[in-house]
Amino acid sequence: MTLKRIGILFGMEDTFPWALMNEINSRAAKSGEEIEAGPVKIGHIAQEQSYPEAVILDRISHEVLFYRTYLKCAAARGTQVINNPFWWSADDKFFDNIVAQAAGVAVPKTVLLPHKQHPPNTKETSFRNLQFVDWDGVFAYLGFPIFLKPAYGGGWKDVYKCDDREGFFSAYDQTRDLAMMAQEAIDFTDYYRCYVVGREKVHIMPYDPKQPHALRYEAAAGTPVPEAMAARLTRDSLALCEALGYDLNTCEFAVRDGVPYAIDFMNCAPDADVHSVGAANFDWIIGAMADLLMERARHPRPFEATGTWPRQLGLA
Repeated sequence: MTLKRIGILFGMEDTFPWALMNEINSRAAKSGEEIEAGPVKIGHIAQEQSYPEAVILDRISHEVLFYRTYLKCAAARGTQVINNPFWWSADDKFFDNIVAQAAGVAVPKTVLLPHKQHPPNTKETSFRNLQFVDWDGVFAYLGFPIFLKPAYGGGWKDVYKCDDREGFFSAYDQTRDLAMMAQEAIDFTDYYRCYVVGREKVHIMPYDPKQPHALRYEAAAGTPVPEAMAARLTRDSLALCEALGYDLNTCEFAVRDGVPYAIDFMNCAPDADVHSVGAANFDWIIGAMADLLMERARHPRPFEATGTWPRQLGLA
């Protein structure tokens, strides 16, 4: 029997990758399976090389483009890569709102805005197709308060809450050359963050984004999730990840008037640190990811370029 290697590609995080590798190796040792988990090791990349891993879990390529190319090449040689590096390279949060609407998931009203500063290697004449933004129209459509956040990004970086025009333009002036979205603020009564694994399993976590980062799970821990809400959150989370083709994600929902609005659902290397998410949530994600990675090592899936969104939008 051929040894099947599961590689974890990660950066600064500590608790999740090592615990996941230990869980996989412990299970394999008990069952006698020829499966082994360990860190991915990368030097230079040759065009003709092969890749030793049957499966790679990507936790860092969104921040290291060298790794992203490595993963694309590994996928081209038959390695199962979670999440899909080709689609993840093309994805953005604004487009995902369009996908969400097609999948029947509620999302806040949102607009995409031009860069405040010229991106590198551009100048005024690079923007001959750009016209002035109708700010009155934007503000009338969204209403205040407005959240300003990157279309590409995560970790609550460069996110601003703007209560009026002056605050909005003050925040917009700080966004450099980022592509930003302006989004209506959902005045929520409840907020949930859901782990989604393998487009099959959903773990609902009450979450309080108004708290300091280290307390957001702890402050909401123990909050009961009504049965009907749990069913809706599960349905919407699975619909989003099936449409987008992501096998690991977190989907965040703000509940207004009983309706969960998907706020953020492009978190393809989501926070899984035990000190952040807490022991119970950590144990769940370790177990679910070990299940998924070992199953993909045993039974690889055919390559897919993306999820079902072309069909959802009537394009296929």
